[in-house]
Amino acid sequence: MICSLKSSSSAFAATTDLLPPKSRMTPTLCFATLRCNSFSPKTPSSSLSSIKPLYLTPLESFGSEKPRGMSLKAKAYEADRSESVAFPDHESRAAAAQKLKIGIYFATWWALNVVFNIYNKKVLNAFPYPWLTSTLSLAAGSLIMLLSWAARVTAAPKTDLEFWKALAPVAVAHTIGHVAATVSMSKVAVSFTHIIKSGEPAFSVLVSRFVLGERFPLPVYLSLVPIIGGCALAALTELNFDMTGFMGAMISNLAFVFRNIFSKRGMKVTSVSGMNYYACLSMLSLLILLPFAIGVEGPQLWAAAQSVFYHLYNQVSYMSLDEISPLTFSIGNTMKRISVIVSSIIVFHTPVQPINALGAAIAILGTFLYSQAKQ
Repeated sequence: MICSLKSSSSAFAATTDLLPPKSRMTPTLCFATLRCNSFSPKTPSSSLSSIKPLYLTPLESFGSEKPRGMSLKAKAYEADRSESVAFPDHESRAAAAQKLKIGIYFATWWALNVVFNIYNKKVLNAFPYPWLTSTLSLAAGSLIMLLSWAARVTAAPKTDLEFWKALAPVAVAHTIGHVAATVSMSKVAVSFTHIIKSGEPAFSVLVSRFVLGERFPLPVYLSLVPIIGGCALAALTELNFDMTGFMGAMISNLAFVFRNIFSKRGMKVTSVSGMNYYACLSMLSLLILLPFAIGVEGPQLWAAAQSVFYHLYNQVSYMSLDEISPLTFSIGNTMKRISVIVSSIIVFHTPVQPINALGAAIAILGTFLYSQAKQ
């Protein structure tokens, strides 16, 4: 067996069957890391590490002749307590880095969504063609990703026919939800659209219960009461209520519930990243929407101010979804709506009655309670 003692200032090696002649060693206290390697033809080499102080016993008979039949031994033994040695915790650092990454995703997602909604409303005020505006949003995002793939800024996904078949229902739901939300915002205030869209958890529970057969505990169902009540109160007290705008937001809720369910399932069985998954989704949705947009609104001038922001905020949201659970994503989505509602009221000077604000607050609170109840 070969043992070596290592410290920050010196290194010492002792071999039990080799002793230096005519020398004297004094008792030694060594704070070091002991590494012993034992070699055996039958077993692989192993490494043993200790971070306790090591005490070396003195060799009293060094310098004298060794008596016959006797052997000299130097022993090292550990102290009773360990010295505190700091080692970097790689798992803690990785967890902290992951939290920071998700935090940046959320902040970027919310900021881009606020910018998109404000510019989208401005475009719709000047260019009241929600179908064509929706088409241009998807076209801009598709073009951005095609250029990034061509320039190798990001790696192009490896897909097959089965991938596109599985993506088709997601694209249909995404197209319907996107157009319906844009139609809603073209008819009513942005804040009202997002107040109604904050009722999405209610649709999620209904779809999961009656379509997917999932069951939820009683607190989940009870949390839907303030969501539905708050949305109803906000709708009844909305100064500029429009049925088309209201129904557009409701249809968007239902469509996006199906989109999120199908998306999360598809992302689990494919190696395509969240960013590329949404890029493929945009391209397929564009092919679905384009003929309908031309048929409904005809060849009009297209507005481009909001298109880039639409793609970017959705892309970042899917990057977030790739890293977190659907429940955390839902909570982040709720907080995003608060930022959009407040920002749009400030920018567009939307008149808000106290009872209307109360309805919005109740709906958002119900959404939060729903998220907590599902944990």
